[in-house]
Amino acid sequence: MLILKSKRDYIIPFVGLKVGFHEFEFEIRDTFFEELEYSIIQKGNAHVKLRLEKKETMLIGEFSVSGLVFTSCDRCNDPVEVPVNGSFRLIYKFGDEVSDDETLIVLPDEAYELDVRQNIYELITVSLPARLVHPKGECNEEMLELLQKYSGRSEELNDDEYWDDEEEDEDWEDDEEDDDDDPIDPRWSALKNLN
Repeated sequence: MLILKSKRDYIIPFVGLKVGFHEFEFEIRDTFFEELEYSIIQKGNAHVKLRLEKKETMLIGEFSVSGLVFTSCDRCNDPVEVPVNGSFRLIYKFGDEVSDDETLIVLPDEAYELDVRQNIYELITVSLPARLVHPKGECNEEMLELLQKYSGRSEELNDDEYWDDEEEDEDWEDDEEDDDDDPIDPRWSALKNLN
């Protein structure tokens, strides 16, 4: 089992590998995210395992990650620490056709190595929770006050009221009901009669 640390170590020369299973480990640190342009993750400390199966005509990679990363809070935009745990499987196939399958990566026939940096970054980002927020009461109060000031709401915002998903869904439904009272564009009315 190899523990890989430098930028070059994210490149796996598979030509020299025997048919069968091979294991690799990657320690992901702050520099990994700093080197990626437009990364939503600012820094982190994660451990990635790759179990690579080499076959005659393809490679199958089983990736798994566990650790902590820092990204921006969806509520106050301050850094928030988020645990990541996840896994996915990628198939690397040789050929020249284009694939729409996101789990299938087509390699040119002359390829002799894999650069798994992008695959690892994608694994970490898809392992993030849907909402990236601080625990209740830990958001930047100054930012929450600015949100309240510029949101047009007169009441004080707090974690329970402003960020409750059910309330947002109810507001959305109310907006849809209000649309029924608005005058309909005559062009849309004419389309309703085309049946």
